[in-house]
Amino acid sequence: MNTIHLDNTLPKVFLSKPDLQSDIWRRQVCFEKGNTYLIEAGSGTGKSSLCSFIIGSRQDFEGKILFDGKDTRRLSTKEWSKLRQNNISLLFQELRLFPELTAMENVEIKNSLTHFKSNQEILNWFEALGIADKMTSPVRLMSFGQQQRVAMIRALVQPFDFLLADEPVSHLDEKNSQIMSDIMMEEVRRQGAGVIITSIGKHMALPYNKVFSL
Repeated sequence: MNTIHLDNTLPKVFLSKPDLQSDIWRRQVCFEKGNTYLIEAGSGTGKSSLCSFIIGSRQDFEGKILFDGKDTRRLSTKEWSKLRQNNISLLFQELRLFPELTAMENVEIKNSLTHFKSNQEILNWFEALGIADKMTSPVRLMSFGQQQRVAMIRALVQPFDFLLADEPVSHLDEKNSQIMSDIMMEEVRRQGAGVIITSIGKHMALPYNKVFSL
């Protein structure tokens, strides 16, 4: 997949706002593979909704979202499943980890489906992110910042053309934000992928090709 095109897309909940000011909603926007984008947003402006629309978990929007020119509303369940496994990866703002499972088990669940990364590669990421000592700990006992790092590793253990990261470093200090950014972008470059990052304030310091205001 080379492009994600938003064609006059608008959450239905915003239909009563005719004077909405946005670089995204009700616009023609094209995200291209290989580029890095930042979407700056205020609280309640729909950034998490946008991620959900792109990943196909919600359809409550007006307009269209096109993948390489194909309307996503026409995709079958099988096509969506294939896309989520091979073309789009999402780091959720709320993480969506399994709290009763360990950090490693949360990653292994996905990697067992994709078989994309070796155990050593995953271990190296845990070590680089400073959470190797938490691999066998239940996620519920970890801080939110530590959980963000686990969720990032999980997002990277699959092939993708686009990586969506919804507030990926909101609970990390500057040092760990930079480490996480370096790991993420190394994998992104390796796959030649595009990146769409959302933020309501703190964001990764990256050479963005374009910054949007939501």
